Amino acid sequence: MKNLRITVNGTAYDVQVEELGTSASPAPAAAPAAAPAPVAKPAAPAGAAGSVVVKAPMPGTVVNVVVSAGQAVKSGDDLVFIEAMKMETPVKAPQDGTVATIEVAKGESVDSGKILVTLN
Repeated sequence: MKNLRITVNGTAYDVQVEELGTSASPAPAAAPAAAPAPVAKPAAPAGAAGSVVVKAPMPGTVVNVVVSAGQAVKSGDDLVFIEAMKMETPVKAPQDGTVATIEVAKGESVDSGKILVTLN
């Protein structure tokens, strides 16, 4: 399985894709199967408290948390900065919303896929 981030109309979705054998027929079937998965994910949690989950795109160390609970954010706003391989990478809001929870603290080590922030 591969973990991928797909952005559709400015909204990022984390998906898992299974690689099939090298034959020609499974490859075309895999592409259409992957497309519906991101569409289905955001429909279920819409409107629930903390329903938009923002995860770490890579393992690293949290060097800065630039939002606080209850703060309104716009799509593309910086939420958290993660340092990996001596580079700071901003983790941005995938959509407009309000910060519901902050699941990490400055100096904390995180693995790829760790929940950093949830949004309403």
